[in-house]
Amino acid sequence: MNENDRQLSARVRHYLRAHNVATLATCNGDDLWAAAVFYVCEGSSLYFLSSVTSRHALNLAANPRVALTVQEDYADWLDIKGVQLEGEVIELAGQEEDRARKLYGEKFPVVGLLAKAPAAIVKALAKVRWYKVVPRRLYFIDNSQGLGHRDEVDLAGLEEG
Repeated sequence: MNENDRQLSARVRHYLRAHNVATLATCNGDDLWAAAVFYVCEGSSLYFLSSVTSRHALNLAANPRVALTVQEDYADWLDIKGVQLEGEVIELAGQEEDRARKLYGEKFPVVGLLAKAPAAIVKALAKVRWYKVVPRRLYFIDNSQGLGHRDEVDLAGLEEG
């Protein structure tokens, strides 16, 4: 991996860690859906939780392929930065689920400290499943480098930090 790829991977890791919400796009036949999900990342993988009865979870049960974006609500086109990815989602269990819960709890303490969480959150968390987004391709958009500037990110580089 060259120095430019290392720098790009570091920028993407920083960007993903600095944000909280991703837009997850799912489909099942003609049913297309996008939903905002809180996430945590480790390497190139993103973890989120959701009710199994949510529209996006129902779509995922039928088709694990997804697209996902992370971005802010920019007012100026030249300020736009963000991540776009395509990949697959897997439902977690066992040690992988435990790892996702731990990472999620570190980023979102209300989930990590259930004994102190409001009753509504505890009740809701008892009904969720944990998911992992495994990217196949990931791009970083940075219009400060030119309108429409987009770089494909080496996924192995995201694993290094």
